[in-house]
Amino acid sequence: MRDALVAAAFRLFLERGYEQTTVDDIVALAGVGRRSFFRYFPSKEDVVFPDHERCLADMTAFLAASGEEHEPVRRVCDAARLVLLMYAENPSFSVQRYRLTKQVPGLRAYELSVVWRYERALAEYLRGRFAGRPDGTLHADVIAAAVVAAHNNALRSWLRSDGQGDASATVDHALGYVQSAFGTAPAAPAPGARPVFPALPAPPADALPEDVVVVVCRRGAPLWRVVQEFESALGRD
Repeated sequence: MRDALVAAAFRLFLERGYEQTTVDDIVALAGVGRRSFFRYFPSKEDVVFPDHERCLADMTAFLAASGEEHEPVRRVCDAARLVLLMYAENPSFSVQRYRLTKQVPGLRAYELSVVWRYERALAEYLRGRFAGRPDGTLHADVIAAAVVAAHNNALRSWLRSDGQGDASATVDHALGYVQSAFGTAPAAPAPGARPVFPALPAPPADALPEDVVVVVCRRGAPLWRVVQEFESALGRD
């Protein structure tokens, strides 16, 4: 049922366009009722990303099963590879989704919220491993962001090539930069030593932005909707 709904949705998205396709259209083509659709997908956006919840759960379980013997930077890089495996399971579908997401601003915003959840899962694991160390939280957040950036850069390069070539080799190459930069957990400094990441100087006053954008959203609005409002306010496509 779930796969049938996804297949029907993408067939209609390709034929009519995303905005012109309704949930009623999808369930009619799939031959099911609206209740069946919402049993699997909370919204039309979710049918575009049907596998991310499972992948996020797999990543969280993978990190939770980590032991002290696992080098933390390598561990989060291996966790990011689970996302790649999800995309590589069905290259044609992944390429279709990539093209669709590029065309629909709301889906790009939704995807950003999904990426943020992956990054948060990596950061939370690293924070636990670096707890008690100077700048441990900063170190964890920087590494998590670097892993996501490296992984997504390689993944999008593969998707732009229509899923041709070895996706694993491309992602391994990108994640290699992260491992070479942050390879091992920071050692606790000797008493009186400078922290691993010294505080950055404050920017000069004339370097601060002059414009301030305020976006008002209802309480409980999903993150992708907030990002969409920011994009609209900034005049971005």
